[in-house]
Amino acid sequence: MTTIQTIKEQLLNNQSLGTDTLHLNLAHCGIQIESNSQTLIDKLRKYFKSCKVLDDQEQKSSDIKLKILAIESEPPQLDIDFIDWKREPGKTGRKDEYIDIPEGRVVRKVRTGMVFLQSETDRIAAGPCIQNDNQVINYINSQYMNWLQNNGWIICHASGLMSTHADKGIAIAGLSGGGKSTLMLQLLNNENIAYVTNDRLFIKQLGDSKVGMLGIPKLPRINPGTIVGNSLLHGLMTAEQLSHYQAMERQKLWDIEEKYDVPVAEVYGEDSIQDGGNLSAFILLNWQRDGDEPVSLIEVDIHQRKDLLPAIMKSPGPFYQYPDGHFEQDTGEFNQQAYLDALAGVKIYEAKGSIDFVKMSELCTEVILSQ
Repeated sequence: MTTIQTIKEQLLNNQSLGTDTLHLNLAHCGIQIESNSQTLIDKLRKYFKSCKVLDDQEQKSSDIKLKILAIESEPPQLDIDFIDWKREPGKTGRKDEYIDIPEGRVVRKVRTGMVFLQSETDRIAAGPCIQNDNQVINYINSQYMNWLQNNGWIICHASGLMSTHADKGIAIAGLSGGGKSTLMLQLLNNENIAYVTNDRLFIKQLGDSKVGMLGIPKLPRINPGTIVGNSLLHGLMTAEQLSHYQAMERQKLWDIEEKYDVPVAEVYGEDSIQDGGNLSAFILLNWQRDGDEPVSLIEVDIHQRKDLLPAIMKSPGPFYQYPDGHFEQDTGEFNQQAYLDALAGVKIYEAKGSIDFVKMSELCTEVILSQ
């Protein structure tokens, strides 16, 4: 019988953990990360440098909520019949497969062979972690996301930005490929706007007519078209790559999937990242690539425009474990009312017309910076 203990033993494979432990403190959620690879710990520390990384003295008084082990190894070979995790509408190809076992779940990444064990007590990532450090980062963030959701925060498929001189934030959502990351980075050209998150935003009613927003420590991952359209990002490519993509037709460029991490603090400044704050407006991108009308931003009543909710709602994914121990399923339906309740008091705007990042950036800037 496959059990948590047998899977754990196979993933750990008698590996010795190093003495260097990475500690993160995210919105009062302490996370401890250990590994058998110092190289991996160094890469993770560099990636999460914009977060509050605790030293040993601070860690003694920190409230550790989550402990994660990352084991560098060959792709684990488990004698398990995995089940494909159904992808969201618009996504193609196999990405994740999983199997539920007593009191836990095992998830395998199809492309890389990385394996993840998830239970209420054990959280292990195993496989070629150094080569696939982005998947380890995603797993760490998934555990933080679990903690947020189990403490009343609701996940949104959205970018988040804050005013640097007032506790006012906006969220930007749109269907996949709708340009929310490009628009978000365009807005960061304004020194009075700070980055919160790129693709996973969490919201929660805080009382006194305030809605809180929090992001996760994940750098924006963007395609070549976003880089070509923003001169501040040109340095993410070689001169040859940039020249190649600049010469490409806009329609072809739009459809290319080739991810680049954006080091926000390096590009936009050390003060360009915030954890979150109060959410005051939600921008829903419902514009068209081939539209012939000028871009516009119109306030809407989300209760009357529930057709826009799918752009906001997001599945927690295969790593989500509910407080009672059961796991998210890929057949689950969204709770629209929970989103409507969480958004109460937040102004909702719909972006219409043709895609125009410069003009929409000006309209959004007015929303976020207006008093």
